[in-house]
Amino acid sequence: MKIDFDKYADGLVPAVIQDASSGKVLMLGFMNSEAVQQTKDTGKVTFFSRSKQRLWTKGEESGNFLLLQQMEVDCDNDTLLIKAQPVGPVCHTGADTCWNESNPSLHPGDHSFLAQLEQIIQQRRQVSPEESYVARLFQKGLNKIAQKVGEEAVEVVIEAKDNNDDLFKNESADLLFHYLLLLNAKGFSLSDIIAVLQERHEKK
Repeated sequence: MKIDFDKYADGLVPAVIQDASSGKVLMLGFMNSEAVQQTKDTGKVTFFSRSKQRLWTKGEESGNFLLLQQMEVDCDNDTLLIKAQPVGPVCHTGADTCWNESNPSLHPGDHSFLAQLEQIIQQRRQVSPEESYVARLFQKGLNKIAQKVGEEAVEVVIEAKDNNDDLFKNESADLLFHYLLLLNAKGFSLSDIIAVLQERHEKK
């Protein structure tokens, strides 16, 4: 991807941020080459703040990060389209978007927490196995992670046959968590699987 940072005198290019799930346009920011690289390295959308005159990661104070899903440059190589998963409201006013629009992916019933959980999994697999269950499981390798998915799937089936809803939901949560671990171990994310489902749906 070639970005023309020399197009404008300040060396910045506009970056349009779009919700990867809902398609809502969330905000507009500006990036230099360092902001683009930090966004790629951390998975959290980072801008160059013209007011602060430094790199600024969205959510660094509020915790409402924008988790990178995809980055594209336009036909003139001078404007970025960044698809991200927001972790909370995007605007400093507390609104879902900087145009005060409602964003479906931020409301009850959405799946935005899963994107945050995937980031946590990625972070925890990097720490010492003594500090994290995730790190210990990754240390044991892909086969062990896949085995855990199988074990949790069996537990879900067992609880599905009973009438204890709390146990069924908890076992389902365990299954989903370990499935996210398996996706991470294979180099994929939940968005990759959603894309497959969407492609199947569009072919119908």
